[in-house]
Amino acid sequence: MQKLSREAQNEVSEKLSSQVLEALYELLRGIHRANPGRIEALASNDPHHLYEGLLTCLMRLVFLLYAEDRDLLPTHKEGGLGELWEQGYSIKTLYSRLLDDEALNPDTMDERRGAWGQLLAVFRIVHEGYPDWVARRGGKLFDPHAFAFLEGRGQGSAKEAVEVLPVSDGTILRILHGLMTVEGRSLDGQKVRERLSYRALDVESIGSVYETVMGFTARSAGERMIALKDEKKLPNFIGLETLLAQKPADRQKWLKDQSIKLSTKQAAAVKAAIDVDGLIEALGNAVDERASPRATSIGAGVPYLQPTDERRRSGSHYTPRSLTEPIVHDALEPAFERIGANASPEAVLSLKVLDPACGSGAFLVEACRQLGARLEQAWDMHKAEKPTIPPDEDEVIHARRLVAQRCLYGVDRNPMAVDLARLSLWLATLAREHEFSFLDHAMKAGDSLVGLTQTEIEAANWDDSKPGLPLYRQLIRDEVRKALEGREAIRTAPDDVTRAIQEARHRRVEEEVEPARQVGDAVIAAFFSADKAKAREQARTGVESWITANLKPEWERIESAARRFRTDQGWRPFHWQIEFPEVFRRDNPGFDAIVGNPPFAQKNLVAQSYGPSFVDLMLIQHSRANGKADLCAFFFRRAFQLLRRDGVFGLIATNTIGQGDTREAGLQQICENGGHIAVARRRTKWPGSAAVTVSVVHVRKSPMAATSEPMLDGKRVSRISAFLFEGEQDATAGALISNRGRCFHGVDPSGVGFTFRRHRARRASPACDARVDRAQPRLCPTHPSLYRWF
Repeated sequence: MQKLSREAQNEVSEKLSSQVLEALYELLRGIHRANPGRIEALASNDPHHLYEGLLTCLMRLVFLLYAEDRDLLPTHKEGGLGELWEQGYSIKTLYSRLLDDEALNPDTMDERRGAWGQLLAVFRIVHEGYPDWVARRGGKLFDPHAFAFLEGRGQGSAKEAVEVLPVSDGTILRILHGLMTVEGRSLDGQKVRERLSYRALDVESIGSVYETVMGFTARSAGERMIALKDEKKLPNFIGLETLLAQKPADRQKWLKDQSIKLSTKQAAAVKAAIDVDGLIEALGNAVDERASPRATSIGAGVPYLQPTDERRRSGSHYTPRSLTEPIVHDALEPAFERIGANASPEAVLSLKVLDPACGSGAFLVEACRQLGARLEQAWDMHKAEKPTIPPDEDEVIHARRLVAQRCLYGVDRNPMAVDLARLSLWLATLAREHEFSFLDHAMKAGDSLVGLTQTEIEAANWDDSKPGLPLYRQLIRDEVRKALEGREAIRTAPDDVTRAIQEARHRRVEEEVEPARQVGDAVIAAFFSADKAKAREQARTGVESWITANLKPEWERIESAARRFRTDQGWRPFHWQIEFPEVFRRDNPGFDAIVGNPPFAQKNLVAQSYGPSFVDLMLIQHSRANGKADLCAFFFRRAFQLLRRDGVFGLIATNTIGQGDTREAGLQQICENGGHIAVARRRTKWPGSAAVTVSVVHVRKSPMAATSEPMLDGKRVSRISAFLFEGEQDATAGALISNRGRCFHGVDPSGVGFTFRRHRARRASPACDARVDRAQPRLCPTHPSLYRWF
């Protein structure tokens, strides 16, 4: 039953994901029609701010729908306050009213106004609260100053300058329609729209929906454009005049270069088109109506959203709970065993869990659940240490709030992903009268693979064997120590401490570590500034001179170099030991468990996507690595570095993790340096419609193998090798000297045709038993259980 429920949620999530993407485009069109000058200027001058604001608006709506379905809005309902919310502020009531209006006035919905102003009022009330009615939530999500253009005013202007934009009720109806309904089937098989219950959806499912709209950027059209469905099923705007200017015989190839594939009939029609209107007609159902409804093109100067190159390469496969739950369980189990069955609440809250590519926060939400349940057990056994549960919470929510504040850490290259992960944890820990849990100290944006240790920052060098710069070294240590004290106050703050106090503490902590962060970023910038070692060293020496040449460091030059690198790259490095000092300044430093689903990138795409300097840095930071490994190998190596002794990481990877160059750079080095594969599941089919097969690997960091036997594909084995087979060999077998000068390719079975599994063959025909017994196992790393006749 639980499996069927999860599968149903996965199906709903996939449908909803497409609808939310459509709602994002609808919001852009609606707000552009309402305020064309400001929106076009933003698309040209600050496109990321525009995109981030649109996405934040949708995230606000999903929070409100979730809170209403959980009966958490308004906070107090007595004395008619509940009716007041329902009649004038409820999102669900607004949707119902708009549906009624559409039924009565179907042709004038885009001329009617009022819904947008109601949404803005709700956003402000939720952020600031209203005494004895709606609890103040605080935080960036609903902050009216974060994206002032949504209120029709300039960034930095006073709240009083708000101007309710004339966004049409038709726009709001279409957005809410996409967020609140999904397509289903009636009893007689007819397609119907069904109201969606956010109460019935897992938090991960909600987060996954918004993960779909990550990785886009705002642009201004330079000509007439239209959106086509690309190979990743994403809306991809193409220039119609540019396409028409191609030679007729070259148009199909030009579209293919834009990742767009046409049918034979469409390709012939596009080839024959003589004008733009003819092109649009020829493209037919290749047009993506989520972004170009009714195949309507946009003109020059109109803003649009385009998936980034990285988004097109990687696609989006969120991790459903059917995967996160066992992965988190297997990663946490050794930590729970270590603290013991009678562990105190403080022992549970001392555990630290990381997702180094957190995305929408699916793994962190699951870790929050499992750690919260373990904390409840500790309270039951140590009743004197059980805190007073606030009246608006139960034990489950209070435990999860404490776990989120003290135990969970998330990092992602994309700042919007970090915001989304925060939202997921807020939904998982939402209490009726409390502000959003403060998580900024533990949820941060940065590249998990690119960064320096504190020792390297003290030396202003990516070579950790170099000594620190004497005076500067002590400065960094003092700043990190002060930051550690401030972070401890944030992490252990009582439940009644306001967000305003936590935010002030966090600002001071960030100011303390900013000098070290800037030096680290400037040194990384020096490394990325050139392709040759000599030129890189010259650039690094320049950074060092800014620190040592005068009586005090030239902070303006250091800050300028760091800021320029972050702007040019579009991401920032992440220096683990200064960002999370409490993790690395304790006895047996490091994380207790690391879980996640890091991005997939084949070896041929790593240098293309991240640049040659990225690969060179990986080779320096990870001994005996190679430049031919897939990206997952470097995430495995980084996770192993960040673990404490006896810690465990559980990560999802492509099947190449146990093969060839990726195995040599990743698991082989881990297994040869104190890592033991505790659990491995090979060729796991991804739940849902995505045609993806992965491996799930758990590694324990210990000088000695674990006492319990490891599990390979659900079976106990003596040892799991780096090849993800039972056995002792982790490295590739060496060539025999006696065979030097000789060559024999050997027999190549060429794929998995004419293969079978014995138990299925016997079940199919008992008469074949004798022939089945004569079959030989096929030696293939990816299909070890297949048999073939030779």
